[in-house]
Amino acid sequence: MDISDGKPVVRPNHATKLATAGKPPIQHASTGGADSEPKPLKREGVSFFRKIFQSEPEKRSVDCFHCGKLFDVVCDAQSSQCPKCGGYISLKDFGVDNDWRRRIQTRGDVIILKSGSIIGVDVQCHDLTVFGKLEASVECSGTLRIRSHGKIVGNLKCRELRVERGAVVEFQGEIHTESAFIDGDVKAQITCSGTITLEKKAHLQGLARAGGLIVKAGAKHTGMMEIVKVSSDDAIAV
Repeated sequence: MDISDGKPVVRPNHATKLATAGKPPIQHASTGGADSEPKPLKREGVSFFRKIFQSEPEKRSVDCFHCGKLFDVVCDAQSSQCPKCGGYISLKDFGVDNDWRRRIQTRGDVIILKSGSIIGVDVQCHDLTVFGKLEASVECSGTLRIRSHGKIVGNLKCRELRVERGAVVEFQGEIHTESAFIDGDVKAQITCSGTITLEKKAHLQGLARAGGLIVKAGAKHTGMMEIVKVSSDDAIAV
């Protein structure tokens, strides 16, 4: 309190704010309005803690085209190198919406859209989904899924074969797989090291050689059936 002309005078209170160490002032959006949201700030040390606490990236297994070595890769990777033979492994995905006449070799996934076709070339991939036309030899390290109608030309090898409900397909080459799930109308010669499952809307015509056959109510098989023991290596060998 001060004294002026013999009378007490209240001293004005000038508040002083000190900046907190290590925290820069908040920067607002360029509009400058009272309701503007602050721009996010990059805090020092965030990247360091993120490296410590973030979970491991998701991985999946792929096998080498050249030596057959099975190894893990990050799911988001576009390519890799075999740790055994050093061979280059593409991991790119392909969406085919036109006439494709070049070889595909990837451990990514391939989708043949309704407007697309693959004719007269070899296809090596992980998963293959067919909506369009396929006239090619195929080797899938994953699932071959058929959702189209018509003839499929070429020998097919995969871990799993799925023919979706409503598909009407004639396979003119041989099929080698570890398991098969059929819910459409299929004419084929199938060798399966595991079990062939015929869903309730399925009709399979042709020779089926498998470790087992499951026929659900409403499904039917026309042709020969052989219960055999086939090694998985023989079923998917390239």
